[in-house]
Amino acid sequence: MTTMAQETVTEATAGAAAHAAVAPQTASTVRRHELAAFLRHRREHITPEQVGLPRGTRRRTPGLRREEVAQLAAVGVTWYTWLEQARDIQVSVQVLDALARTLLLDPSERAHLFQLADATDPRPATVCPVVTPALRAMLDQLDPIPACLQNARYDILAYNRTYGMLLCDMDAVPPEDRNCMILSYTHEEWRSSIVHLEKSQRLMAARFRGSMADHLADPSWKTLLKRLRTSPEFCEVWDRHEVMGASPRRKEFRNPHVGRITVDHSDLWLGPSRGPRMVTYAPADEESRERLERLHAIAQAR
Repeated sequence: MTTMAQETVTEATAGAAAHAAVAPQTASTVRRHELAAFLRHRREHITPEQVGLPRGTRRRTPGLRREEVAQLAAVGVTWYTWLEQARDIQVSVQVLDALARTLLLDPSERAHLFQLADATDPRPATVCPVVTPALRAMLDQLDPIPACLQNARYDILAYNRTYGMLLCDMDAVPPEDRNCMILSYTHEEWRSSIVHLEKSQRLMAARFRGSMADHLADPSWKTLLKRLRTSPEFCEVWDRHEVMGASPRRKEFRNPHVGRITVDHSDLWLGPSRGPRMVTYAPADEESRERLERLHAIAQAR
C-alpha cells in the first residue's frame, strides 16, 4: 500500500526521467527545423540570375526551386526536399559545403549553417571572428614588442610589424602556411631564427597533442596533422606522445637584421583555455629591447 506522498514522488521521478529522455531529441528536432527554415529562406532569396540560370516565363516560386538547388549542389531532389522538411537525416560536411556555395552564403551564414547541422566546417576560415579591429589596434600599440594572435592549432591569425619581421618576412608567407608548426619544419629562415629549434618543436608538438584531444573529429585539425606527418622530423617528435600545457617561458631568436634577441613568451587568453590567444614576446634585457626597437624601425621603413 502506497501513500499519496509516495505516489507523488514516484510520478515526479518518472516525469523527470521522461523529460531527461526526450530533451536531447527535442533539441535535435528544434535544430532540424531551424536548419530547414534557414535553407528555405536562403533559397527563396537567391535569384536564378545569381547562379547562372535562366528565369523563364512560368516561374512562380520566389527565388530558386528545390530542384534547382539540388541540381547545383549535386544532391538528390528527394533528399534535399526532406532536408527542407526537417526530416531526421544525416548530412555530410561535403553536402553542407556544396549547399553553402550554391546558396551563396557569406562566412557568417556558412558558420550558421554548419552550426545548425551540428557539423564542423572542414574549410579553414579565411576571416577569423577573433581578430576584431580592437585587437588589431592592440597589436599595433604593443610595437616594438612582437605580438600576434594564434589559435590552438598554432595558426597565426594576425600580427604586428615587429612580429612580422622577427622570425621571417611574414608578409611573404602565403596565408595557408602561416602556422608556427608548419613553418618550423618547412621554412628555412624561420627555422634558422630559433636558437633552440628542437626544444621548441617538442614543446609545440606536446601542446598541440594536448589541445587536439578536444578536436579529434575536427577535419581542420586532422588535415593539419596529415600535412605535418609528411615530415619525418615531425613524426619523430610526435611519436614520443608527450603532452604539455601552456606556460610562460624564455626564448632566444637570431634575427638577420638586428642579431640575437632574448624574450619572455606570454599567452594572453582571449577565450577558454586552449582557445585563441595573444602571444607576446617581451624583451628579457635592455640589449634585446634596443634591438627590438631597431627591428620595429626597419619594419616601419618597409
